[in-house]
Amino acid sequence: MEQAKLNSLKKTAAQIRLDILEEVHSASSGHPGGSLSVADIITYLYFEEMNIDPKNPKMENRDRLVLSKGHTAPALYAALAEKGFFDKAELSKLRQVDSFLQGHPDMKGTPGVDMSTGSLGLGFSSACGMALAAKIDGKDYRTYTIVGDGESEEGQIWEAAMFAAHYKLDNLCVVIDFNNLQIDGPVTEVMNPTPHDKKFEAFGFHVITIDGHDFEQIEKAFAEAKTVKGKPTAIIAHTVKGKGVSFMENQVGWHGSAPNDEQYATAVAEIKASL
Repeated sequence: MEQAKLNSLKKTAAQIRLDILEEVHSASSGHPGGSLSVADIITYLYFEEMNIDPKNPKMENRDRLVLSKGHTAPALYAALAEKGFFDKAELSKLRQVDSFLQGHPDMKGTPGVDMSTGSLGLGFSSACGMALAAKIDGKDYRTYTIVGDGESEEGQIWEAAMFAAHYKLDNLCVVIDFNNLQIDGPVTEVMNPTPHDKKFEAFGFHVITIDGHDFEQIEKAFAEAKTVKGKPTAIIAHTVKGKGVSFMENQVGWHGSAPNDEQYATAVAEIKASL
């Protein structure tokens, strides 16, 4: 990856992290930990990978993203705002009664959102339906879905995996955001769903494992996924919950807690210092 491109992606990801913090701080609620862990993946998808047009959000042949771990909507909203789907001023209205930015993604109210999600497990199934529809209709758009590691404890995740492999959905790419923390503690202690790689391989997926904060690895993984024929791809992205904010990193308490004024100021200063 060229240095200029890498620098641009890092700068955009940092801005998205700042936006995430602004959202949850303004709302005094939300899910910063998982939003920050997936920020780099979402940055790459929206600013490099996907064929999308902010001026035409419903473009028929656009690539689709289904945020199956819908509680990390602040990351999705930040990317959509930075990309130009709606005014960034809306971010400070997260979870307010008069806002279209609900606590979980709403495809009917928010420009750029391809599927309403929140009930864990359902988003992956929806993505499978979109990918199959593209096959049936002879369309060449790709569908991406981001699944939480705790979410992968849901049985429906594996039903969807079986479906995707059975229908040879090589236009589908699922990313597992593996930060190893869910609301009740370490994923491997609550209800261990690992090894993700061997399980997805057993279900018939092409599997790639990466550092989910390394843009060069992210780029190579998505490029490789496009070359795979006859089977879907699963990218196991090892990430850090709360990435970018020292006191949030790997701390389960930040799964669903918003920073107070002092914590917000400290977090913003840390991210700005990294630019």
